[in-house]
Amino acid sequence: MAAAREHAVALSGGAPDHARLLSFIGDARVVLIGEASHGTHEFYQLRAELTRRLVTERQFSVVVAEADWPDAYRADRYVRGLGRSSSAGDALSGFERFPTWMWRNGVTRDFLEWLRSTNDAREPALRTGFLGMDLYSMYRSMACVIQYLEGVDPDAARRARHRYECFEHFQEDSQAYGYAATSGASRTCEDDAVRQLMELQQRAPEYAAGEARGADDVFSAEQNARLVANAERYYRSMFEGRANSWNLRDSHMADTLLAVEQHLEWTGQSPKMVVWAHNSHLGDARATSMGRRGELNVGQLVRERWPGECVNIGFTTHTGSVTAASDWDAPAEIKAVRPSLPDSWERVMHDAGGDFFLPLRDMGAPARALFQRSLLERAIGVIYRPETERQSHYFHAELANQFDAIIHVDETRALEPLSGALHT
Repeated sequence: MAAAREHAVALSGGAPDHARLLSFIGDARVVLIGEASHGTHEFYQLRAELTRRLVTERQFSVVVAEADWPDAYRADRYVRGLGRSSSAGDALSGFERFPTWMWRNGVTRDFLEWLRSTNDAREPALRTGFLGMDLYSMYRSMACVIQYLEGVDPDAARRARHRYECFEHFQEDSQAYGYAATSGASRTCEDDAVRQLMELQQRAPEYAAGEARGADDVFSAEQNARLVANAERYYRSMFEGRANSWNLRDSHMADTLLAVEQHLEWTGQSPKMVVWAHNSHLGDARATSMGRRGELNVGQLVRERWPGECVNIGFTTHTGSVTAASDWDAPAEIKAVRPSLPDSWERVMHDAGGDFFLPLRDMGAPARALFQRSLLERAIGVIYRPETERQSHYFHAELANQFDAIIHVDETRALEPLSGALHT
């Protein structure tokens, strides 16, 4: 497509023109930076490089990733000079749930080491954090709530332990709980989870006042309790239809962003957030076939909650290799990525030639209209099945309505996990 070639800003030496990107981002307070797969080196590397510039030149105060809260909080303690982790690799060792390579990889490790070094030169109140917004850690979050309360309010810890006993019959198998609760084989634990969240919220000001670092730690405990309550609903909804469970998960992630913003404001920090997640979560669902089947996502909710104050950047690639599994909980493999299909946005980018940044939002109306057509778009998550790629990994999207900008890397390579991070 000639419009893609005309408006593309070439990547120099494989890297974007950061000055142009920063100018494009402007005064946005929420910057969403996606990825078209969970296992592509260039997506992670370019996202990290842009985030470094946002932290140092635009005073962004937190990165919020598509990661479980307890695991990311360990990394957050490390980059802020707190906690017990001795290195970024050690801080990432808490990511034990499949897919471990998604965060336990060399790019994330190097970014966290850079962030720790940058933060060490700053006053504590000005240090940039690294938090998670996903909700898969239901049982680990319960343990974190109890552990926190044991240190500040032993009686409350006993009440929390009693409430969470409702979940103990399922041997920390969240899906088994969801199935049993939905089928009627077991009572739901919803009331217990909600009561625990409400009590912690009510006592939070008291707990925060009694600790030197109380505001952050009680906020983390409250987030873990909220995660348990939302995850309980999520795992029940998995057996009620995809749209409902997807919407609960992305609503939780968007609500987490709002809670993080409010916490930053309350503690006197700059409420500016960089969000790292898959394109399918960050590209506005209303511009895709996801939205047409009743699914919303983080990108849509962020645009609705921060109108005019957010920027949404996605990634595309034509071919190369990717780190992915063939099934959930299967070992990670390095897989060849098939060349993009005709009638796909990836093929439009490939035909434009080279690697580039495409500022969709700033195009004139005639050119923008060309990118508002509905074409196929590829999404590779932690699972990649090339043999069924058209059915498994493509959906329809109106690119210019989905994203504000795209970074295209025509040939990409697989993300390299840290030693021991491959799931076997």
